[in-house]
Amino acid sequence: MQIINKQSKIDKARDLFLGGYNCAQSVFAAYAQEAGLTESQALKLSSGFGGGIGGMRNVCGAITGMMMVVGAHGGYDDAADMQGKKHLYAAEQALVAKFEADFETIECRELLKRNHIVASGEPSERTPEYYKQRPCARYVETCAGMIADELNEKAE
Repeated sequence: MQIINKQSKIDKARDLFLGGYNCAQSVFAAYAQEAGLTESQALKLSSGFGGGIGGMRNVCGAITGMMMVVGAHGGYDDAADMQGKKHLYAAEQALVAKFEADFETIECRELLKRNHIVASGEPSERTPEYYKQRPCARYVETCAGMIADELNEKAE
């Protein structure tokens, strides 16, 4: 596997988010090529995971997008592959633990609440004010960078 340019992936994920895509789409689509997908396919596959999964404010969409990339690179496709499942879960748990260590939670609702945002389950209009208030670009950048580190570590 080729070494991934971490900053270019962070920039791509942030640009997607600032272009109106949700957090999950922004992270996953930044790695579309590495996942063997077109950007459009990646955007569609991850579209329902924004807003903490369908706007329910559960697990942060940036984390969900990150898990999709991890699965595309280290997932299993044999239900009996217990070693593959254990390896995947361990990698995912380590990444989530790093995120949680930095931000104290993985829940969209809590991440927003810490920034004095009470979000509804409805998608918000993407305006300059929206981007000014939302901390989400930081989470998208963090997850995009963590994936680059993880994949580059495997490539070495």
